[in-house]
Amino acid sequence: MLSDAFPLLLQAQGTAGLDSLSAAPVANESLLDVLLESGTLTMIIVGILLVLFVIAVYIFSERYITIKAAGSDDEGFMERIRREISTGNMANARALCTTTDSPVARMVDKGLQRIGRPLRDIDAAVENVGNLEVFRLEKGLSTLASIAGAAPMIGFFGTVTGMINAFYEMSNAQNITPDVLAGGIYSALLTTAAGLFIGILAFVGYNLLVAQVERVVYKMERSTTEFMDLLQEPG
Repeated sequence: MLSDAFPLLLQAQGTAGLDSLSAAPVANESLLDVLLESGTLTMIIVGILLVLFVIAVYIFSERYITIKAAGSDDEGFMERIRREISTGNMANARALCTTTDSPVARMVDKGLQRIGRPLRDIDAAVENVGNLEVFRLEKGLSTLASIAGAAPMIGFFGTVTGMINAFYEMSNAQNITPDVLAGGIYSALLTTAAGLFIGILAFVGYNLLVAQVERVVYKMERSTTEFMDLLQEPG
C-alpha cells in the first residue's frame, strides 16, 4: 500500500512543481517598462523630477565655470595697480581694470573713480560694488537649494500616490498574488529613488558652490584691504 502511494506522491509533487514554475512570471522588465505601466500620475511626477535634474545640472555647471573664473588669481594685478597709482597715472590704472574681467578689478575701478573724495566714501563705494559682485556669484544657488529640498519630497509624494493606487487595484482584484503587490510597490518606490538621487546631487553641488563663493569673497576682501592701504600710503 505504502509502496504504491509513494510513487503517486512523488508524481503529484513533481506536477505541482512544474505548475508553479510555469505560473511564475518572467520579470525581465526594464525601468522604462515599469514606468510606462505605473500610471499617468507617476509618469508626470517622474517628468517633473527629470526637469528638476536638468535644471540642477545646468545651474551647477554654469555657476561652477563662472565662480571658478571669478576666483582665478592674477598675482600681478594689484602690483600693477600700485605702480600706476604711485606714478599718478590713473588713466592707465582704470584701463587695466577695464580690461581685466574679475570682481576685484571692478571693485578697484569703482574706487579709482572716487579718488579725491574722503576715504570713507571710497570704501563705501568699493563695498557696494563688492556686494553686487557677491550677488551675481550667488545667482541661481537658491534655486539649486530648493531643488535639493523639493526633489525628495516630490519623489515621496509619487510613492504615496503609487501605493494608494496599488492597494486600490488590489482591493478590486479577484485574485491577489504577491507578484501583483510587488509590482505596485516597485513602481511606487521608483519615484522616491529618483527624488533622493536628484536631491543628493543638488545638495552636494550647492555646498560645493557655496564653498567656492566663500573663497572668492575672501580674495575680494583681501584685495579691497590692500587697495585701501595703497590709497593711504604717503606720496
